[in-house]
Amino acid sequence: MMMKERRSRLLQHAAKAGCNAVAAFEPENVFYLTGFWGEAIAVCTDNGTKLVAPKLEYSRAQQSSIDCEVVPTERGSELLATFVSQIKNKQACTDCSDYSTVEHVRRLQGNVVVDTEPFFLTRRIKDEAEMEVIAKASRILDRLYKVCADEIKAGMTERDLQAKLVYEGLKMGANPPSYKSTLNPLIIAGGPNGALPHAEVTGRKFRSKDMIVVDLTLRHQGYIADATRTFALGKPTAEMVRVYEIVQESQKAGLDAAVAGATCGQVDAACRDLIRERGYEKQFIHSTGHGIGLDVHEPPWVRATNEEVLQKNMAVTVEPGIYLEGKFGVRIEDSILVTGGKPKVLNRFTKDLVVL
Repeated sequence: MMMKERRSRLLQHAAKAGCNAVAAFEPENVFYLTGFWGEAIAVCTDNGTKLVAPKLEYSRAQQSSIDCEVVPTERGSELLATFVSQIKNKQACTDCSDYSTVEHVRRLQGNVVVDTEPFFLTRRIKDEAEMEVIAKASRILDRLYKVCADEIKAGMTERDLQAKLVYEGLKMGANPPSYKSTLNPLIIAGGPNGALPHAEVTGRKFRSKDMIVVDLTLRHQGYIADATRTFALGKPTAEMVRVYEIVQESQKAGLDAAVAGATCGQVDAACRDLIRERGYEKQFIHSTGHGIGLDVHEPPWVRATNEEVLQKNMAVTVEPGIYLEGKFGVRIEDSILVTGGKPKVLNRFTKDLVVL
């Protein structure tokens, strides 16, 4: 029933683009429609969903897919030919943005329209199964922050902590996502490295008086949870405490604003206005948050210029930060579910400053 409802919603959005079929090439969208994550193409019509998969993936696809027919084929051009046979006499909306692939499909007489919007419009609103998995992923992050509190010590390197957290996360059933824009699965930044919002993990050793930013993004059963906590190693300075408290207040203001009916821009403003009032406007150098789900970053975008209205059962992050170049940074982030009232904050590890 769950997959049937997803298929129905997706076809409704695709119909607005003049399409009566949907073709998912991206692994996230294939998974969304079939429960299978791998090399395959999902074809969705009013008659149901078919999963076109290479023979080397056929058995795994049969085992893990839900409410769909698996069509075996060969890889490469044969995969595309089999796909085209499944959309005969159909106009298919597809998320495939690879020019050569789309042109090959069209040469095979496949009628496809490249449009990713129906996928993200459908995936914006999470169903019960998705919300449950995202909540479980968030609880894993909470347990990993307890590992941070237990393990961080002077002399430990950023890379050592990353290795420990990835190892423990894998044991708990989570997997690190991969990004094209970074060489590391996590952000662990001590001292002046914390002033870089997307710092690369290094061999730098933690030292007394460090603020340590730990941004954990992990995938559980396909879905992402994202949270950040900032720790103090040794007694923090008065400036560190002041900045931390401002970010903590800002994040609370953002959470209070993140209700169904509010715009993304209003949530951003709630965080940003407080930081501006305290004199650190120029040190808050990124947007307030983003949607989460099958992608680490997906719509809706919680930023100043976005007038999109938050809807019930959207999953987003709220993550203000202040970054003092050459000194330290502070960021506090939670994954939340938008509700009719106060948002459901999925991360429960304390947001009070933990001094190690």
